[in-house]
Amino acid sequence: MAKTIVPCPQCHQPITIELTRLFDTNTDPEAKQKLLSGSANYFKCPICGAQGVYPTPIVYHDPDKELLLTFFPPDLHTPINEQERILGPMIKKAMDDLPPEKRKSYLFRPQTMLTQQRLFETILEADGITPEMIKAQQEKLHLLQQLLGASAEGLPEMIQQNDEKIDEEFFMLLSSLAQASAAAGDQESLAALNALQKALIEHSTLGKTAALEAAETQEAVKELQELSKTGLTREKLLDLLIKSSNSDIRLTTIATMVRSGLDYTFFQLLSDKIEASSGEEKAHLESLRQRLLTITQAVDEAMKTQLEEARKLVNELLAAEDVEKATQEALPRINQAVVEVINQEAKAAQAAKDEAKLRKLSQIINVIQSADSSNAYLGLIDALLQEESAENRVKILEESGDLVNDEFVQLLAGLIGQLEQQGDQQEVLDQLKELNREILRFTMKRNLQSS
Repeated sequence: MAKTIVPCPQCHQPITIELTRLFDTNTDPEAKQKLLSGSANYFKCPICGAQGVYPTPIVYHDPDKELLLTFFPPDLHTPINEQERILGPMIKKAMDDLPPEKRKSYLFRPQTMLTQQRLFETILEADGITPEMIKAQQEKLHLLQQLLGASAEGLPEMIQQNDEKIDEEFFMLLSSLAQASAAAGDQESLAALNALQKALIEHSTLGKTAALEAAETQEAVKELQELSKTGLTREKLLDLLIKSSNSDIRLTTIATMVRSGLDYTFFQLLSDKIEASSGEEKAHLESLRQRLLTITQAVDEAMKTQLEEARKLVNELLAAEDVEKATQEALPRINQAVVEVINQEAKAAQAAKDEAKLRKLSQIINVIQSADSSNAYLGLIDALLQEESAENRVKILEESGDLVNDEFVQLLAGLIGQLEQQGDQQEVLDQLKELNREILRFTMKRNLQSS
């Protein structure tokens, strides 16, 4: 998402944020979460300190729920005909991105939401979420903003006073806002959110518990790594699990990481140890065996479910009319399990000499690899834009090595062309053009040195 220069709602000075106006679950499965969490369009003005969700026109589209909703902030005081002019292209894009067979009558009857509250309620009502649940989410966002505005001295007491409200959903909301700030290059907001997270971990009940669990997990991983240096046998693994049996966190961490080693031979070794023991030791080992069986069963079930979902997704991609487009849209759902299924399918297709299937799998792989490269390129561009010193930008380019290649230069040129067509972000455009000149000088110098 390109950065946009907009006036601060409070002081009207120009600020740079990532502004999203079309939230379409058809092309972005995370669109609903981004909108409802408040992480999208989040801003903090470096001049006056105002922060929150930036007021902007919104089009929300969910084809599965047949929802096409529009919202235009009343505070913008925009005439109806101008609202239609602004919303029209977004509605058209949502429609154009759907295959013809999925275009239904609801697309011609967009529902106008008079308030953002009503927009959120309509989206959540379609998921069976009650107004009470919506209110709870808004209260969390309000509390988060209060905590961000608290002084360093008063923050611990405020956290303790609201301890019951600081739950997992609250931490997820905080994480979403931090991700949005990082994506927008808003280092000040990111630093404030990270500082709040640190304070919550130190002073809230859930934070302290999470910190303890993280420490226990890290210690378990460290012990397993140390043991592996001298060769991990089943006997050593059993001794480590017995040693860790007083901590559910350590036991679960180790058992999950070495699931393949918890086989029939391992459990036979444990059973032999149980038979050779008596009293409290025997009862303790029997309990350990049952706990390990429960953990391995849960791990196996989770892996089975993940592979089933991955195989279903790969089959959907292979059956799509436009494999590349379908893969592009499915990128947020692609994980290691999906990659493993793709590799399995490729081996099977090679063995069966199924050239048609191999071509489709090759298309899927190319899109995934291209997406990985594009994310790296965009990350490099963002890092360069954030660096004010030309000398430091050269250092970043030198450290990036092979990432600065023809594809990277082409992507940068494409971004420049896109902004030139939009014609409304001159400052960012000028920055990218200057960056492009620096990169061309850098690549020319590097090519001369190599020759």
